[in-house]
Parts: sequence; structure tokens; C-alpha cells
Amino acid sequence: MRSTILLMVASALIAVGSGPVVLSQVKTSSADATVTRFLDQHRGSWRDLNVPEADGRALYDTVIMGGYKRALEIGTSTGHSGIWIAWALSKTGGRLITIDIDEGRYREALKNFKDAGVSAYVDARLADAHDLVAKLDGPFDFVFIDADKEWYTNYAKAVLPKLAVGGALTAHNVSQYGGRRQMTGGFYDYIRSLPNLETSFSAGVMVSRKRSEK
Repeated sequence: MRSTILLMVASALIAVGSGPVVLSQVKTSSADATVTRFLDQHRGSWRDLNVPEADGRALYDTVIMGGYKRALEIGTSTGHSGIWIAWALSKTGGRLITIDIDEGRYREALKNFKDAGVSAYVDARLADAHDLVAKLDGPFDFVFIDADKEWYTNYAKAVLPKLAVGGALTAHNVSQYGGRRQMTGGFYDYIRSLPNLETSFSAGVMVSRKRSEK
């Protein structure tokens, strides 16, 4: 629990929204105690294509630092990444749409969201993201892609027009190097080719922030 609490304090002391704030100015949530306990109890037990804890923390920090409120997750799995994102959104006043095609994972994620105390910040959809993502209205200011790797570029092409300037497109299992780079086909090269995206890596998460087009 100590490490999770330290994460909350560290994130609160950096930027939220348009400028830095002190801890007392950060919105706290009734979800804090429940989600902290839930994550500590389940540490090391996440399977079914979930992100590791370090990557969940990176997602949390990205949402907090950006002050993001309109979030989309493509690939819920059983909810580990969604819990970290939704926890951050509980502080920014936001909400997460998360999509998964597998009914078993979807139902387990619903239970995990409830047990973690973040259900109020999550709109979970049982659907084929290949179809649904293109139909969502947006705009979004935070997107996390962690689904079928060969479709990453297609997801990006569908959501980038709906991503607000200053928003972040994030993705899991993306590498700049070697054979692992081929897991997502030409996705990394596509992202790097776009002049209005500034890309970096945090833990195992690629983070591309959208700049205004000149």
C-alpha cells in the first residue's frame, strides 16, 4: 500500500490541467481507499493480457499530468489498466469508455471495476472495437490502445481525428527496436510519420501527444 500512496502524492504534486498545483488543491475521491486496497490485494495476480503494474502507473500519471477527462480504452481485458485510468479520472472529473469483444473478460472487468470502487467513472462496452471505435463521436483527450496488435494502425487512424489538441494517444506493447517492433506492424512508423505527434515512452507505454497542425 505504501508504494501506491506514494504514487498518489507524487502525481498530485505535478501538473494537473493547465498548471502545477499543491496537494491540497487536487481533487480527492471516495474511490482512493477502496482502489488502493484492491490494487494491493491483487498485485501480481493479473493475467489475461492485462498490463503490469508499472504500466498502469504510467497511464495514471499521464491522465493526471494532462488533466484529461474524456478517455477511451481499446481492449479492456479484465480491467487492470482501466482501473488505473478510471482512478485518475476520478480526480480530474472525467470518465472512461472501455471496449472488449470477449464476454468473459468483459464480465470479470465489470466486477473488478465495482470491487475497486471506480465503476462510476467507467462506461464498459461489450463490442467489436473494429466497428465501434469508428462510430464513437468523441472528442477524446486520452486514448489507450491495447488490443489486437495488427489493428493498431487502424485504431489510430480512427481515433486521431477525434483526439483533442494536447491530448494523448497511448499504446501498449510498442517498441522502437528490433523484432518486437514488428508485433504491431507499421504502427510505430506510422505514428512517427505524423508531424503533429510528439512521442515518448513511459514504462511499457508509448505516449504520443497531439500538437496543433501548423
